[in-house]
Amino acid sequence: MLKLSNFPCSLAGNIKYLLTDIDDTLTDDGKLSAEAYTALWRLKDLGIKVIPVTGRPAGWCDMIIRQWPVEAVIGENGAFVYYFEDEQLKTFTHPSVSDGESIRKLDEVYVAVKSELPLVRKSKDQFARIYDLAIDFNEDPPRLGYEAAVKIKEICEGLGAQAKISSIHVNTWFGDYSKRDMAVLFMQEHFGLSGSEFKMQAVFCGDSPNDEPMFEYLPNSFAVANILDFEDILMHKPAYVTVSRGGVGFVEIADMLIHGRR
Repeated sequence: MLKLSNFPCSLAGNIKYLLTDIDDTLTDDGKLSAEAYTALWRLKDLGIKVIPVTGRPAGWCDMIIRQWPVEAVIGENGAFVYYFEDEQLKTFTHPSVSDGESIRKLDEVYVAVKSELPLVRKSKDQFARIYDLAIDFNEDPPRLGYEAAVKIKEICEGLGAQAKISSIHVNTWFGDYSKRDMAVLFMQEHFGLSGSEFKMQAVFCGDSPNDEPMFEYLPNSFAVANILDFEDILMHKPAYVTVSRGGVGFVEIADMLIHGRR
């Protein structure tokens, strides 16, 4: 991982899309600062299309696409994309999203996790989800730590589910998709970009292990400084890292791209 200052600003002129995680990448202690929100507007005004790629639920994503200056939102770790077309809100759903029976099996997964780790709980935003189960280990007290998250992930995978660890939740689902899978598919279907064009024209910003598929896929990948907390366990690291954590780090990335474009 290189310092952000090592990114060749000459490449900024090629960047048309910025994909970004939300929690602890755009936010600080769960809050979206004025500076980070302003950075989103500055990127939009410069012609860079911003697409959040998040584990957050459908209900949040509906609000984000309506009220934030973003082009689309990939939600629930790649289950769907919300975007506007001809002033109509559209949904693009990944073809491997599970049927109702598989979704109901998530209740069994939660029971199994709860029996092993009695202090776990569903995330407070679970009511707004359609396709996945989010198990909170670090968003609300009691905070259980990363070792508990690893155990939760192992239990979920042992029952045949997909599972990813974010900075706050373990998200688990049935279906063969990920943030990366949906990003590649949507960019091809909606914008007509080949894989090579996507890699040349897009950057990704993240902060935690569940962003590894995007770090691996896009050569111009960035992480805010929070990623250093997980450096020893990452198999696929971002190319560049900011000085600052969270939203302040995201502003660093936005400033660099804007300066390079100008």
